[in-house]
Amino acid sequence: MPRTPVFPYTERDLARFRETQQLAYDCAEQVAAWIEPGVTERQATDRLRRRLVAAGVQDFFHVPFAWFGDRTAFRHFHTPLQFFAGNRRLQEGMPYVLDCAPVVDGYTADIGYGGKVGENRVWDRLAADLRVYRELILAEVRARKPLAEVYAAVDAQIEAHGYDNRHRVYPGRVIGHQVTRTTARGPAGVNVFGFGVRTLQTLGRELISERLHGRSPLWADGRSSRHAPTPGLWAVEPHIGFREVGIKFEELLVVTEDDAYWLDDDLPHVRRWAEAGADAGAGTAVATAERGPAPASTAPTTAPEGVAR
Repeated sequence: MPRTPVFPYTERDLARFRETQQLAYDCAEQVAAWIEPGVTERQATDRLRRRLVAAGVQDFFHVPFAWFGDRTAFRHFHTPLQFFAGNRRLQEGMPYVLDCAPVVDGYTADIGYGGKVGENRVWDRLAADLRVYRELILAEVRARKPLAEVYAAVDAQIEAHGYDNRHRVYPGRVIGHQVTRTTARGPAGVNVFGFGVRTLQTLGRELISERLHGRSPLWADGRSSRHAPTPGLWAVEPHIGFREVGIKFEELLVVTEDDAYWLDDDLPHVRRWAEAGADAGAGTAVATAERGPAPASTAPTTAPEGVAR
């Protein structure tokens, strides 16, 4: 059996990763405060990129994304090109998701920020329930469950809520991926298929290295994720949907040889739960039974508790 690798980062490294993650969320919140009906996805990503560069970002793990309306739930997505920002205009009552992955001095963050314009009761319910997934993922990883089993536990909770799994629409069906300090020497700021050249170089090395040890830096529900959580940093992004509404958070999870914890609790979605004072309807009691995925184009038809059909 392959030996568990040693946790690779110092406290100073973790502080730098935390600073980059805070910078990313700060810029996303600034753009969220600016967003209003009539803004297009492309305008939102352009503004997000400019904010990040002005704040000191030198490169990107991937280009910024913005999804409005039913695109937050990836409805009718069939090719990777559909993830890129388009001309969809935000309207009153629409949800939105901003996603960015800045790199500062090689330290990478990858975040997802969900919001809405005006009133949307479905979004309110999903946003509250996201708390359950954050608690569940941490508990399962601390128990050293294989990553594929943690994925299955998240699937089971999504089904229990009456939602559907939208992270399965991402390339590779990933719910997360490892994050490292970028050390590649390629040109900064140059992107290929939405990913930074340095990112592709670093990720390529990681894929080869991890596969040699029977592991993968990509966290999905397949055979390559049937191993205990690898020590390091993981960008985790549970993405849930109901009908035309999708929402997620994405943040860094620290995994050591024998423990796990979220890198930072001072984040917008965590503050929102604390301010609401709600228990998010479920706590952390969740089944872990495996289930077969529904077709990617299928949305649940049963309204979540508290939301009219």
